[in-house]
Amino acid sequence: MALLSRLGTVSVPFLACLALSQGVAAQSDTALISAADPEKIFEIAKTFGNASLDKDDFGNPMIIGRMNETKYGLYFYGCRGGQNCTSIEFNAAWSGSRRATLDRINAWHRISRYGKAFLNGDTPVLQMSVNLDRGVTRKNLEDTFDWWGHIIPEFRRNVVE
Repeated sequence: MALLSRLGTVSVPFLACLALSQGVAAQSDTALISAADPEKIFEIAKTFGNASLDKDDFGNPMIIGRMNETKYGLYFYGCRGGQNCTSIEFNAAWSGSRRATLDRINAWHRISRYGKAFLNGDTPVLQMSVNLDRGVTRKNLEDTFDWWGHIIPEFRRNVVE
């Protein structure tokens, strides 16, 4: 009987801790991340490759990263005084590409659902805008980074190289 009594006192705190940890895990999976929190976005960027958090010429947050051997910028928009931003835009450019033409970019647009591309002079530019005004879950934003990681080599292969 004493053993059952001790097990009961041990199991109640254990079950309480287990329930609390499951609640915290569920809460972190559903907690929303918005462009107003560049640190959280930066933490995700680091899991997809090298990244650094800085500010652009307007004082807005900016992440410079490298994914799939390509340097990219992640710019924050809709900011007020460098804070409370509402959206982000992934951006990559390849200077010195001799194969990139408007015809190749248009062909890529026909097969790609994500991103937009254009020529800036002779430089092909790939961008992907993301509205984060009301926030998204961490898993959703990780999936967005994953899509960016997929379209970079696809664009490079079909347009740049």
